[in-house]
Amino acid sequence: MVADRVEIITKSFKEDSKPVKWECDGSPEYTISEIKKEDRGTEIILHVSDDCKDFLEEFKLLDLLKKYCKFLPVPIQFGTEKRWEKVEGEKDKDGKDKEIEVEKPRMINNINPAWKRKPSELKDEDYKNFYHELYPYTFDEPLFNIHLNVDYPFNLTGILYFPKIKKNLEIQKDKIQLYCNQVFVTDSVEGIVPDFLMLLHGVLDSPDIPLNVSRSYLQSDTNVKKYRAISPKKLPISWKKSSKPTAKILRKNGTTSKYLSNMV
Repeated sequence: MVADRVEIITKSFKEDSKPVKWECDGSPEYTISEIKKEDRGTEIILHVSDDCKDFLEEFKLLDLLKKYCKFLPVPIQFGTEKRWEKVEGEKDKDGKDKEIEVEKPRMINNINPAWKRKPSELKDEDYKNFYHELYPYTFDEPLFNIHLNVDYPFNLTGILYFPKIKKNLEIQKDKIQLYCNQVFVTDSVEGIVPDFLMLLHGVLDSPDIPLNVSRSYLQSDTNVKKYRAISPKKLPISWKKSSKPTAKILRKNGTTSKYLSNMV
């Protein structure tokens, strides 16, 4: 979509395998030819078109990688970055820990996000840190969280957060992120997840979700239809102590549906 031509150069890990180059200019035709390549692995080369040169800018690439590859299970490095690190056992002239600037690989993704771990392994601080990992520009702390692990009638894991309630409560439609085995699918989940969940923030991950970012296709998918039929009572929910006062606030304001009221 952004390239005039694409080349894929690859060599299998199998012994005696021959490296090949696949090349296509976007038409139904393509070519495959043998090449010289010593090391195993794959290179994908995009010859970006003139009207899409902005995709070559570092901040643009970084933004796309962080959105779509943030929790992929395979480590992804994008260049390097400079960090300040403490020097063990050394002090500066003011008696403070000495720090030096070092260049480190810039890793894009967290291959073991909190929702893939057992709740028994996580503390309150871990849940809060993950919330800010999801929403780095949010400074408010969530009121409480739900760690989901459903295996019937579909497989579903995730962490949902109840955000701090403001005077003008609005359902934010881009705050729940949908994943399939840690692969980002969409954050436009209106009509896909039940309405009572739209008030919450967080992540839902299921191997049954098709890897298709078309919301209309997702809405018509048989497996996805099961999510819209979720009842709050079917979810194995562990509430934090703060859920009780939060429930009172919700009922007082009258801002939640009967389903959410049943939950709390």
